[in-house]
Amino acid sequence: MERRSFLRGAVIGTSAAAFGGTLMHGAAYAAPAQPGAGPYGALGAADANGILLPAGFTSRVIARSGQTVPGTSYTWHSAPDGGACFADGTGWIYVSNSEINPSGGASAVRFGSTGAVTGAYRILSDTRQNCAGGKTPWNTWLSCEEVSLGYVYETDPYGVNAAVRRAAMGRFKHEAAAADPVRKVVYLTEDETSGCFYRFVPTTWGDLSAGTLQVMVAGSAASGSFTWQNVPDPDGSPTVTRSQVSGSKKFNGGEGCHYANDTVWFTTKGDNRLWQLNLATSTYELAYDDSLVPSGAAPLTGVDNVTGSSSGDLFIAEDGGNMEICVITPDDVVAPFLRISGQSSSEITGPAFSPDGRRLYFSSQRGTSGSSSAGITYEVTGPFRA
Repeated sequence: MERRSFLRGAVIGTSAAAFGGTLMHGAAYAAPAQPGAGPYGALGAADANGILLPAGFTSRVIARSGQTVPGTSYTWHSAPDGGACFADGTGWIYVSNSEINPSGGASAVRFGSTGAVTGAYRILSDTRQNCAGGKTPWNTWLSCEEVSLGYVYETDPYGVNAAVRRAAMGRFKHEAAAADPVRKVVYLTEDETSGCFYRFVPTTWGDLSAGTLQVMVAGSAASGSFTWQNVPDPDGSPTVTRSQVSGSKKFNGGEGCHYANDTVWFTTKGDNRLWQLNLATSTYELAYDDSLVPSGAAPLTGVDNVTGSSSGDLFIAEDGGNMEICVITPDDVVAPFLRISGQSSSEITGPAFSPDGRRLYFSSQRGTSGSSSAGITYEVTGPFRA
């Protein structure tokens, strides 16, 4: 992925029309252009699983909350949330958090080389409201508790080693994590209306048992330069971490986080924004802001989990909105990639690509009934851009 700034002279696509203009800094907004703009074209009719997809793509259900994963004896967890994929010989593994409190945790599904499910199992138990998280370069899954004074747990996707609580990464309302192998740090979002953006600097890269928690310090503007400052008491007691450092930059409900090529992107659900930190220059800016789009025309609302593909595209899941996963391309196109119909009381969670980039996994956290016990985990296969 090349470092770039989205939505400068952008094309804003929806399933019905595309719009040209720029959304940055309150600039002009142009009239509708041709229908179906976007790298994958317009969405088709809902398939048998209720998913609207571009031509050439198909979906299947991998697991349902409270039911055994097909081909296994393992019962899938409630409220599936953040997830990631890991290579496993000629196959792969998809891990998924459970956002319930108490007894959250995380589970995994193992796939063979053809995509057939070959196993499913628990990798984390007896934790609280495990929302998002992140994959490490050494192939562990960081599962984050979205509760006050929550922890990060490092888990083994392969189900061999016991999960370990990583208290040094701070106690706060954790959301997502993204590892940066260049600077050898892990970025962390905080799901509070006045939350902060953090990074954890391990004493030894690859070992998260000890290190320094730092918070982003910047002005109140939507763009500018930033620095990092140590958090004095990462355990959040007696003062919460977000209130310990004067000048720490506040964000309205931190959600998904993704790192690639000297850039980290993260979403804030309270204001439907995507932020971009240019790590090589220590500057930040807004990459997407739906408030600058005419009312009702924004292709992406309810921003939440985010992941990237080998093509440099970002895929952002909606919590609400139109129940879509939207794509943002390196050439500044924003458009729906898929939509789930008939599940307006749910949210899309856990988007992650298989190691070969040909399959996208994600969940509808509460399914058709709007209940955490009705979650559905899906796979979409098709001609993803290389």
